[in-house]
Amino acid sequence: MPDYAHPLLFGTFITPVNSPPDAAVQRAVLSEQLGYDLVTFQDHPYQPSFHDTWTLMSWVAAKTERIHVSANVINVPMRPAAVLARSAASLDLLSGGRFDLAIGAGAFWDAMVGMGLERLTPGQAVSSLDEAITVIRSIWDVDDHTPLRIDGDYYQLSGAKRGPAPAHDIPIWIGALKPRMLRLVGRKGDGWLPSYAYLQPGDLERGHAAIDEAAIEAGRDPREIRRLLNITGRFSSASTGFLAGPSDQWVDELLPLVLENGTGTFILATDDPGTLQQFAEEVAPALREAVAIERGPVDSRPVRNSIVLGKRVDGIDYDSLPESLAATAVEPGDHAYTKVRSTYMRGGAPGLVLRPADVSGVVDALAVARLHPEIPLGVRSAGHGISGRSTNTGGIVIDLSALSRIEILDVDRRLVRIEPGAKWADVAVTLGAQGWALSSGDYGGVGVGGLATAGGIGWLSRKHGLTIDHLRAVDVVVADGSLVHASPDDNPELFWGMRGAGANFGIAVSFEFEVDPVGDVGWAQLAYDATDTAGFLERWGATIEAAPRDVTSNLLMGGTRPGQQAIAQVFAMVDSSDPDEIIEHLQPLAEIAPLVQQSVELKPYAAVMANNQGSGGQGQGEPASRSGLLDHITPEFAASVARLLASGAVHFFQIRAVGGAVSDVAPDATAYAHRSANFSVVALGAHLDRVSELWDDLLAPHFEGLYLSFDTDLRPERLADAFPEPTLGRLRALKREWDPQNLFRDNFNIAP
Repeated sequence: MPDYAHPLLFGTFITPVNSPPDAAVQRAVLSEQLGYDLVTFQDHPYQPSFHDTWTLMSWVAAKTERIHVSANVINVPMRPAAVLARSAASLDLLSGGRFDLAIGAGAFWDAMVGMGLERLTPGQAVSSLDEAITVIRSIWDVDDHTPLRIDGDYYQLSGAKRGPAPAHDIPIWIGALKPRMLRLVGRKGDGWLPSYAYLQPGDLERGHAAIDEAAIEAGRDPREIRRLLNITGRFSSASTGFLAGPSDQWVDELLPLVLENGTGTFILATDDPGTLQQFAEEVAPALREAVAIERGPVDSRPVRNSIVLGKRVDGIDYDSLPESLAATAVEPGDHAYTKVRSTYMRGGAPGLVLRPADVSGVVDALAVARLHPEIPLGVRSAGHGISGRSTNTGGIVIDLSALSRIEILDVDRRLVRIEPGAKWADVAVTLGAQGWALSSGDYGGVGVGGLATAGGIGWLSRKHGLTIDHLRAVDVVVADGSLVHASPDDNPELFWGMRGAGANFGIAVSFEFEVDPVGDVGWAQLAYDATDTAGFLERWGATIEAAPRDVTSNLLMGGTRPGQQAIAQVFAMVDSSDPDEIIEHLQPLAEIAPLVQQSVELKPYAAVMANNQGSGGQGQGEPASRSGLLDHITPEFAASVARLLASGAVHFFQIRAVGGAVSDVAPDATAYAHRSANFSVVALGAHLDRVSELWDDLLAPHFEGLYLSFDTDLRPERLADAFPEPTLGRLRALKREWDPQNLFRDNFNIAP
């Protein structure tokens, strides 16, 4: 029989006795402490001396941190499949992806009938289990938005809602011995879980053969199916039989079960702490070492099932992925695809999402992209960007979320190194512990990479400038795969371009920032009666321009409707820890219109940035957003905004204060050239054509540029709005030098 080359795992099989109540829990915790991968329990709901297995597994999951939890095996006839699916998904979510589902067709039918179940024949039990697997997988299939309808002999669902999706791809292992059950494992199972004690000579070989044959007939690769085995034995100084002797005998006897019979998981059935410890310390590591020696190098690429293979996109060479990427790559049909296909606001359907673990993985990912020059390429740090194409349809996405380290390099110089996949909420916490902060947008869920290459308008902008104004060096993987260091002294022109137009030149893999000393800040949330919309906007703009630089403010309004009160929300940060100074600096804002609600707090900057709702990756459709940079809110501009809001085409309208320290930087110092602007304006609606028509007619004549992070209009003229001459000319020359083949084109593309 073959060695399926599955990574070798070890588990324990604990009796779920309820006297004393915590005995099984203690054995489970010990299993984790000893390094086991899995802890399992019998499921006999009719046994009064046993805990209910589901309750026990939930308790054990809460008491542990790393080890996976499973039944051995779930008695499916006593746990309706749709409920079982949701229970499994919930436990998996609560445990952080540590639940595995092992199921069986039922046993001890006299006891089950005594509990009120209708008796099934062995054939009926197998058929019922077959249908149950369909129900379970259908409940988990949240990508299918249709109501679930199943008309089976044992399960009838007439419009059930799907979900929740588990945290990880829960495997379905099947406890089986007889031919029909073995064929079910081959057709639908993710693993075979027999007990060695119940096997007759040759059963293991015949079982694998039957499973493999059924798998191949179903269009599956037999390697998809993990082979697990419950074992029992005792340690002694001399051999008295199979798994009855010293540790080295156990290793010798288990080794053929791996190499000749394909077993990938051994589950030790014992409640004896000494046996658990000796196996973990003497057998498991020695067996792993022996298997590694005998196997030699093993390809770590995951084996994908026929469903996933059928969803692959034409034009992508999936089989050519290097091992550094293959193990974590996500394809359509993979369990993780739902979480990575879309971004915060944009729905996507990429053909391949690459998730490099380090810089060398980024280099490998770009090599894959260069092999596919005809398909879209997206680069994603956290997937929050509105304008950036960090997802696509049918293309490749390079997801940098694993590159998320935050490192303090020099306390005296307040110099830090941050990787692109870090989120600004986490950055704020790390810096806050030192009494520092870095102006970094207004939402903690934003990734560092996108914002730190586009500009970075945030709550501290008027006093401390843009995020890019604090950048002292950046490491970039450029189009040919080279890792390039850019700073004022090394590749200074590239360093100039990375600050404001970085997405066009490469993938930034680390940033060095000089950050500012920032203590607690004043944080105000104000709501106004903005019935006089134009007058309100004009007064707010004048107040902000006249405010001290330590005041930075944003204004938010929705579309107005006849007969409804127009409400404006204003958020303001005062970079001061003095309550009297905070109130003094906010007082002019409080007087611009009648307040309907107000809140002023003294809190750490990190607490303001702790507003990540965890909703990234759930976007649908295509956002319609327009952006502009403005020197002053004039009466004419304010009146135009009032007309835009009254049109009903815009559901989100925001003005962010810039100016102050941002304007202190020379226009040619970075690729972000519009330094005179005091305000950044953005509007979102449901239809880009309608939003753009009104935007171009009413607001565009007032602008002197745009902030590309918030504009989804990719017409060529937007490029000139974002980068005036001579900035655009310098960027084109830079593009010709670093990306002459235009690999990085799926954004605001500066064609070479």
